[in-house]
Amino acid sequence: MKPYHVDDVLITPRQLSQRVDELAHEMAAGIHSDNLVVIGILRGSFIFLADLVRWCSMNDVHPRIDFMIMESYGSGTKPFQEPQVSRDCSIDVTDADVVVVDDILDTGRTLKKAVAHLKAKGARTVRTCVLLDKPARRIVPCQADYCGFTIPDEFVVGYGLDYDGRYRELPHIAKVTFIEPTS
Repeated sequence: MKPYHVDDVLITPRQLSQRVDELAHEMAAGIHSDNLVVIGILRGSFIFLADLVRWCSMNDVHPRIDFMIMESYGSGTKPFQEPQVSRDCSIDVTDADVVVVDDILDTGRTLKKAVAHLKAKGARTVRTCVLLDKPARRIVPCQADYCGFTIPDEFVVGYGLDYDGRYRELPHIAKVTFIEPTS
C-alpha cells in the first residue's frame, strides 16, 4: 500500500479549461509586443503552457516559446533553500517582452529567481503567469501578473504537477493525502 492517496479533486478539467481561456484573454489584452517570448518552467508547466499558448493563438497572440528547468523539489515535498537553473532557455531574450509560465507559486523563490535571471539576460519586460498560487507558503515577496487559481496549503498533483515524477497526466488538480503509518 502506498503511504499516500490521490483522490480529492480540487479543480476539475472543465474549471481548468475555462480559467486558461480567461488567462489567455487577459494576456492578449495586456501584452502588445512584436517580440513576445513565453518561457515555461519545466517540468510542471508543460501542460498548462501548451493549453495557454493554444488559447493565445485564438486571440491573435503568437509568441516564440522556450523552456527553462529550475530544480526546486527533487523527489521530496519540501522545496530546496535556493532553486537552481539546471537548463537555461535557448532563445535570445534581449529586448524581448517575456512571460514566465510556471505551474505553482509557492515560496516565491523559483519565480523570483527566474524573473531576475531573465532580466539579467536583457529582457525588456518580464511578466509572470502561474496556474496555482499558494500564498500561505510564501517566503519571499512575489506576486504573479496572471494567476489561474489560489489554493490552500495542500500538496497537489495533476495537469503537469507531480509527486516524485508521477500524476502529471491527470486532467485535473488533486490533493495528495499522506497516510500516517500505524504502529
